[in-house]
This record gives sequence, structure tokens and C-alpha cells, in this order.
Amino acid sequence: MILILTAPDDVHADAAEAELRRRGAYWVRFDPADVPARAALSVAVRDGRLTRTLVRHPDPSDPAGRQVVDLDAVTAVWFRRPGNPVAPAHLGDPYARYVAEESRQFVGDVWETLAEVPTLPAPRPVVLRAQQKVRQLQLALRLGFDVPATVVGNDPAAVLDLFGHTGGRMIAKQVGLTDIGDGLMRFTEPVTHRDIGHVDGVRHCPFIAQARVPKQVELRVTVVGDRVFTAAIDSQRSNHARHDWRRQDGRNTPLSPYDLPADVAARCVALTRALGLCYGALDLIVTPDGRHVYIEINPSGQYLWVEEETGLPITAAVVDLLTRAASTPGAAL
Repeated sequence: MILILTAPDDVHADAAEAELRRRGAYWVRFDPADVPARAALSVAVRDGRLTRTLVRHPDPSDPAGRQVVDLDAVTAVWFRRPGNPVAPAHLGDPYARYVAEESRQFVGDVWETLAEVPTLPAPRPVVLRAQQKVRQLQLALRLGFDVPATVVGNDPAAVLDLFGHTGGRMIAKQVGLTDIGDGLMRFTEPVTHRDIGHVDGVRHCPFIAQARVPKQVELRVTVVGDRVFTAAIDSQRSNHARHDWRRQDGRNTPLSPYDLPADVAARCVALTRALGLCYGALDLIVTPDGRHVYIEINPSGQYLWVEEETGLPITAAVVDLLTRAASTPGAAL
């Protein structure tokens, strides 16, 4: 049985489920945010054996709708984008916060007992470690990637030094994946001479400063196991997406399949594996003189938008991994 852990509005999981259904595979989709309000999760030890059971109550008024899932039957796990447990609506603070945190810790503990089961992209502690940008840079350098001159931290002097080194051609971006709303998520932006006049403010929050790399196109490289799917993002056609392709609009920022050189593709797979992952979404830049420059890797990066625009069969590759693990005991992803 394949266990897909994700939110109910996840279109990537929807696409994968359609493919699983076409292949006649057996899977269960579950959002951990349903614990404890809409689902019960239990672990029991009896007669020297540990068992794990999930019980879902889609409608409390309909006992017949109760679904019992034996988690001991799980043969592969896909940690897509699971939500965090939410307390029942009738609870107010501080009880709601207490219940949510206790549930979060318990649910995470249960998933850890499935660590021996093949997991896409990797068990949660591995994914969290793989998100660390400085470690990514360290491994990328070891593997021979072309990496821009970079400073990470909150030292104004180091940022000033890089600004001088790049002749003022520098960009800034956030260290992590932090998005707390209120417009505080940071996109990649060029650093101006006016910005540098306020460089002392750097000491209050770490960030990433990098040499601004000239772009012919940007690449989204999706690694699934040992397979590599590459799309070129023509970000320079759009003023919005010029510095950060995430600001793209479909009409002015077209995507197309890209033939990634074999040595660069091999490095992308090697970096994904070195981080302990079997899936990764890498961002590269192709410079006007043909260099392939590494920017970062996202262990849980979105891919359906690439597939829909280019026709690259990424969903099928994801399902290939999951079904192979599910049908072959002991198989690694």
C-alpha cells in the first residue's frame, strides 16, 4: 500500500492518483492536519509487536463512513505537502495550542516508525536537513558545480566585500523557506547602491547575497530517482521574472524542454543523492556564454506546472518510483 501524505487541495497528488488508478495500484491519501479533529491515529504494543492504525471519520454523524487503515501494510510513503495537526474547532486557547502541538509531535513520531519504508523524497529529518542552503552550497562545490560568489549571514562587512568584488552586481534572497504572510516572504532582488547605504541593517537578520549571474535562460531540473527532466524558463522576456522566475506569467515567460548536458545532469542526480533524497527540484542558470550555474535545490519543489507546460512525464516517473517500491520488498527509491 502506498501512503500519500498531503493536503486535500494538492493538485500534484491528484495527478499522481489518476496515474495510480490507471495502473490499478492501491494507495491511501491522508492529511495529518485531520488529527485529531477528523481522524484518530493509534500505536499499540501487544504480545511483543507494535501496530499502527489510522481511523478516519469523514462525517461524525455517519459511523458507516468510518475508514480503518492498517499502517503496518504501508510499503511506500510520499511526503508531498502534509499539513500540521489542527485542534477541534470547539477548543479555545491555550487548550487548542496545546492539543495541536501534542498532536504534531505524536503524528511526527508515528511517521518516524515508518522510516524503514521507502519514502519520497526522503524521511522528514532528511528533508529538513536537505533544505539547508549552506550545506547545499558545500555539496554543490564538492561535486564540481559552477557556483556564484556568495555570502550567507548577517555580517555587513562580508556583504560589503562581496558588493565590491562583484562591482555592484549582486542579488539578495532569503536563507530559508520562511513565509509568515504579510508580504514578508522575500523574492530574489538586485542590490542597489542605495541599498548598500543601509548595509548595517544586515546585522539584524541573516540572508544570502550572491553575484548576479547573467542569464540566457533559467532551468528547472527535476530529478526523480535517476531520471532527469529539464525545462528552460525564458525569464528574460519578462520584466517581472527577470530576477526571480517565480514572478513569471505564462504568456511572457514560456517554458520548453531543454537538453541538459550529460555531465550537468549527472551532477544534479549526484547532489540529490548526496542530500539523501530520491527527488529534487534544482534551479540552474544558463549564461550567455553557455555555462550552467547552480543556484539551489528544493527537496519538495513543485513540478506539475512544468509537466503541463512542456509535456515532460514527471508524474509518471514519480508513480514509477512509488509502485516499484510498493511491489518489490526491500527496494530503495
